[in-house]
Amino acid sequence: MSRILIIGGHGKVALLLAPLLVARGDDVTSVIRNPDHSDEVAATGAVPLVADVESLDVSGMAALFDGHDAIVWSAGAGGGTAARTYAVDRDAAIRSMDAALAAGVRRYVMVSYFGARSDHGVPEGNGFYAYAEAKAAADEQLRASGLDWTIVAPSALTLHDPTGLIDPDASESGAVSRADVAAVVAAALASPSSVGRTIRFNKGEVPIAEALER
Repeated sequence: MSRILIIGGHGKVALLLAPLLVARGDDVTSVIRNPDHSDEVAATGAVPLVADVESLDVSGMAALFDGHDAIVWSAGAGGGTAARTYAVDRDAAIRSMDAALAAGVRRYVMVSYFGARSDHGVPEGNGFYAYAEAKAAADEQLRASGLDWTIVAPSALTLHDPTGLIDPDASESGAVSRADVAAVVAAALASPSSVGRTIRFNKGEVPIAEALER
């Protein structure tokens, strides 16, 4: 059994991830900002924990992380203002990495997106620019953090049923279900082979466990 903390526990991927982890015997805590979401999170089998990671400093986050074996960052500003996007997707995410180190939690899985990189190519005037910049900075920081990291970078997300199959060799972004993204995160947490890897993927024909062992 692992003690796993999901940040952004009311997000669509997180709500699908928590039951997968609970079903295999993990102890899951899901951090949420809105207490009104507690019942929905609890229904997944996770323990809801109300905290605002946007406002917490490193020591405050470290207190949340203490005693856990792994952190999953699945939070995001959700298309808010550019300022809030930077505050959550970049700044709070980076503080969470420092907090994980301070709390002695070495395993860290970041939910990112397929095109996240410093040369993302999104024009500055585009509404997606702040998100692209924020995720690129957070991912880069995670790679340099010294944590046992995995970056899960799916293509466009759908609400389709899970297939258990992905294409980890895709050169261009396509689409993949949120349910399969959740399964990739769950598999990554259990796979030492995923440490130190950025896993970009679309829906495909390769079983998830096999893809992560490549």
